[in-house]
Amino acid sequence: MSTDSALTAEQILSATEDVLRRFGPAKATVVDVARTLGVSHGSVYRFFPSKAALREAVTERWLAQAHDDLRLIATGTGPAAERLHRWLSTLFAAKRRKALDDPQLFATYMTLVGENSHTVETHVETLIAQIAGIVRDGAESEEFHSAPVESTARAVFEATAHFHNPAHAGSWSDPAADERFEALWRLILGGLAARA
Repeated sequence: MSTDSALTAEQILSATEDVLRRFGPAKATVVDVARTLGVSHGSVYRFFPSKAALREAVTERWLAQAHDDLRLIATGTGPAAERLHRWLSTLFAAKRRKALDDPQLFATYMTLVGENSHTVETHVETLIAQIAGIVRDGAESEEFHSAPVESTARAVFEATAHFHNPAHAGSWSDPAADERFEALWRLILGGLAARA
């Protein structure tokens, strides 16, 4: 339980996630969130002016959870090919974990993602920018051949969609998923690698 004066946006978002897990997106209300926190619903509205704003903030938080780990890989050191492989496999692992460890919450978030296309677009652009940084490093070190960085990064992201787009989550538990991911990675690396 929280008091109104000690309430934080992060506490509200965590409570909202719990309420969504329990009731689903169709039945979850701001009153349920407030009740979970032991505050008035007006206290929740002080941080989030509407139910839609709260749902968008929860969606943004959920999508952004992998950004920090991926950013560290993207801005790290070492060969670009190793970093890009690690970045893609980390993204796949994070998405798969979300889908398989808590399928009910994952389904709830897919509903919210559908409501918040702008948030999803921002998320995707952040991810593509991180790939672009690795591709740029690879081209500058002549590990990758020279190509338009932004369009190459977008092509890598789109080519690997089967391993991070939630539309394909049903296949992520397949025992052959990792093998298929590695086969695709070899094709991508072959396309990026500088020719001797």
